[in-house]
Amino acid sequence: MSLLNTTADPISVSGWEHTHDRKGFFTDTSICIGCKACEVACKEWNRNPQDGNFELLGSSFDNTGSLGANTWRHVAFIEQSEKRIEQARESGRQLVNLGMPKIGQKPPSEQQPKHTEEFRWLMASDVCKHCTRAGCLDACPTGALFRTEFGTVVVQADVCNGCGTCVYTCPFGVIERRDDGTVSPKTDRDDRPHLEQDIPNKGTANKCTLCYDRLKDGQQPACAQTCPTTSIKFGDRDDMVAKAKERVKKLHEEGMTEARLYGANANDGVGGLGSVFLLLDEPEVYGLPPDPRVGTLDLPKMYGRAALAAGAMIATTALMFVGGKRK
Repeated sequence: MSLLNTTADPISVSGWEHTHDRKGFFTDTSICIGCKACEVACKEWNRNPQDGNFELLGSSFDNTGSLGANTWRHVAFIEQSEKRIEQARESGRQLVNLGMPKIGQKPPSEQQPKHTEEFRWLMASDVCKHCTRAGCLDACPTGALFRTEFGTVVVQADVCNGCGTCVYTCPFGVIERRDDGTVSPKTDRDDRPHLEQDIPNKGTANKCTLCYDRLKDGQQPACAQTCPTTSIKFGDRDDMVAKAKERVKKLHEEGMTEARLYGANANDGVGGLGSVFLLLDEPEVYGLPPDPRVGTLDLPKMYGRAALAAGAMIATTALMFVGGKRK
């Protein structure tokens, strides 16, 4: 069921009689070390096929690139050169460089965050946001997407017809149709080497389910259970937001004044996210839209205006017809 222009609880609006508290993630990017354990755990548990041929990207040490039909968890490496750092400083931002992880206690000189001079390295584990107002859910013409009793949004592969309507309504570019596991366009599929792997649910839309099968058994999602630094936290969504706010407050006290929450605002264009993030810089640095807005949000207004315009056209036509008869 759609939420469209309401901020009501997504579980109760979806018609579940026996509900749970809404579940969600809190991803703390300030302690992410970029190990990609969550990526591996997600792929293994959900039996997702590999992406490409394990080639490194030309612009990053990251070899995944982005979220997609085969990658439901993606650890993004934000690598900034001296030029980008200088531009950020000119804007007045207090930059933080996570650098590479070290073993043992940091010396006193490194306890406070330092501005890097030549290179800046941030990490962030990204995932489907399970929006309160989910555009993919609103747009699906077959009912393949549904809201679970945990407040998450899941695709039913056996119902999905692969039309791709949901793909274009996601403001985060999370959901995609699954091809044969390679990265070339569909039209070139016959001209490229095929990977020797079984591709389940080929041609259907795929994305993170927040491990719906595990939730029904009382378990955590695979990524949260695997994360070695507890960067990915899982629980009741309200508790996650409260923990995130406490963490931001602590980081501000430690001098990381650019720390901020992303997805906790119920008044944004998606009604708040099920996956809340703590960022150490502006959302654009992490490839996230600063003010996400679901494309179906204005549908009620659009329908109302269309009905008003149609009524006006009918009335005008009737008046012209009556006026013509009088002459």
